[in-house]
Amino acid sequence: MEPVAPIEFGVPHGAVSPRFPERTNVGTALLAALDAACGTSTDPNDLVEHGRDWWPLALHWALAGEVPNVPAVVVRPRSTTEVAQVAAACNDARVPLTVSGGRSSVSGGAVPARGGVALDMSLMSGVTSVDAVSGLVTVLAGTFGPDLEDQLAPHGLRVGHYPQSFAISTVGGWIGARGAGQFSTRYGKIDDMVAGLEVVLADGRVVHVGGAPAAADGPDLASIFIGSEGTLGIVTSATLRAHPSPQHEARAAWRLRSFGDGIAACRDAVRHGATPAVLRLYDPAETKRSHGGDGESCILLVLDEGDQGLVSATMNLVARSAASHGAEPGDESRVAVWLEHRNDTSALQALSRRGYVVDTMEVAAPWSRLPDVYGAVTSALRAVPGCIAASAHLSHSYLDGACLYFSFAAKDDRPVDVVYRELWDAGQRAALSAGANLAHHHGVGLNRSRFMAEALGNGLDVLRALKASLDRHGILNPGKLGLGQEVWP
Repeated sequence: MEPVAPIEFGVPHGAVSPRFPERTNVGTALLAALDAACGTSTDPNDLVEHGRDWWPLALHWALAGEVPNVPAVVVRPRSTTEVAQVAAACNDARVPLTVSGGRSSVSGGAVPARGGVALDMSLMSGVTSVDAVSGLVTVLAGTFGPDLEDQLAPHGLRVGHYPQSFAISTVGGWIGARGAGQFSTRYGKIDDMVAGLEVVLADGRVVHVGGAPAAADGPDLASIFIGSEGTLGIVTSATLRAHPSPQHEARAAWRLRSFGDGIAACRDAVRHGATPAVLRLYDPAETKRSHGGDGESCILLVLDEGDQGLVSATMNLVARSAASHGAEPGDESRVAVWLEHRNDTSALQALSRRGYVVDTMEVAAPWSRLPDVYGAVTSALRAVPGCIAASAHLSHSYLDGACLYFSFAAKDDRPVDVVYRELWDAGQRAALSAGANLAHHHGVGLNRSRFMAEALGNGLDVLRALKASLDRHGILNPGKLGLGQEVWP
């Protein structure tokens, strides 16, 4: 697989400059140690490419000839031993080490905020073992989504993790960001899929955590690293729970009078045990924009796969719940349209080139609070000067709540950075105040670091204590998760 999708720069790579002022360089002794450990690169094009990810604000900077920051060297290990040697060398030298895979983060999570060493995991790829009887697969962290599923198909298995970035993201990135795929209502988030991890700590020690189907031997140590965004350790290999390849599929679409009716229908379905792979509810604005709506009604898209008996029962439960809230059958072909276009992000760069500030924000909340979260966030976003659109869809459902995925756009004469920050301050704080969490699956990265204290309260002290214990010198992915050394905004 290609390691990352291309980003357009407004100038040649050689003329690109770092946006952040502090850049940690690598001395000759450390460079020699890195060269001895694995392949390294100081090619200017390589450095620039590893200075960015898919953070929408950074797309604007790229058009202006800037990246957030530029590493001094890129290293590409091929084994856990090499990763451990790199980490130990950087730890001894007190040089920042930022791990990345496909660099598909939309929050700045893969950006080497303080320069130093960029650890590219994309050469550590492939499934290393398959226990088809137990449905357990062990895979290297640099494996891209399509490669994982292609290698499992001959075994009659699939993991079922399909984020929008499926083609350009890696297993390690999914785990680091605590991601969710588009079929998560059936298969769960990556949290639910991880059975065990191999992790390299900042000082080069290798630890193995998890591995059993159920345990009571103290806290779940694997969960410490899931969602840690490379700040607590470097995931090198993961054992994932896989499912039998589905043999049956069913689709449906429903029209509902309001977004509130749709939320209630989804809640009833899931609370009664229906967990279809796809249960996506679009508000009137998104229904009109993408699914041929009238601007007043909402559409609910449903897809399930697996054993025929289970799929039939699931679809029947969804139909009953939808009908109980006034739904009428919709155009089932809209499911196929969504499947065809679900990973298309081409509009993002096109709108950025035209000066629009565009982004998405995903949060999760209990069912009882979702209507208030929806109203509060869309109202807060629309109140920001220059905002021209704020809408949402419900994209991932669970027994106790669901994810609301907001999209927003603005066009204003003020600097892009100012407008972008105002939109995020308004939308994110409205979500937190209304009872939502900080993030559902995009992670924290650079963009959301400033909200961590508001979101976690004194729980952030626990996370900081873990950081201090596992990464004594603070070398791993600095500037993220509200752990200190922030560089933006």
